[in-house]
Amino acid sequence: MKNKIWLSIATFFNVGKFPLAPGTLTSLITAAVFFAANLYLAPSIYVQVAAIVLLFLIGIPASSAAEKHYQKKDPGQCVIDEVVGQMVALLFIPPSIVLYVIGFFLFRFFDILKPPPVNMADRIRGGFGIMIDDIVAALYALGFLHLFIYIF
Repeated sequence: MKNKIWLSIATFFNVGKFPLAPGTLTSLITAAVFFAANLYLAPSIYVQVAAIVLLFLIGIPASSAAEKHYQKKDPGQCVIDEVVGQMVALLFIPPSIVLYVIGFFLFRFFDILKPPPVNMADRIRGGFGIMIDDIVAALYALGFLHLFIYIF
C-alpha cells in the first residue's frame, strides 16, 4: 500500500505513464495549474515556496521508490521532478500567459539539454539526484525568464 502511494506521487497520479513525452505533459499541466492558482487564488510567495519545498521533500522518497519499482535510474514514468522544477521555473513570475509559456519552454529546454551544472546534478544517484537536476534546470529557466522580463 505504502509503495503504491509513493509510485502514485512519483508518476504524478499516473500522468507519468502517458506513452508520449510524459515529462513535457507533466510540465504543461503544472504550468497551467500554477498559472490558474496564481491568477485566481493569488497565494503568497511564502505559500508557493512552502509548496515547492514540501513537494521536493516528498519527491525524494517517491522518486527512490520509482527507481526501485521500474529498476531503472530516473525512469521516464517518474515525473514529480518536473512538477517541482516547473514550479521553480515560474516562481516570482506574474500570471501572464505569454510569460508562463516562455517559462514552460525554457524549463523543458534546460531540463532536456542539461548544461553544466545540470548534467553534474543528473549524475547524483537516488531520489535526491532525480529531484535536484530539475531544480538546477529550473533555476536556469527562472534566470533567463527574469532576464527576458527585465529586457522587454
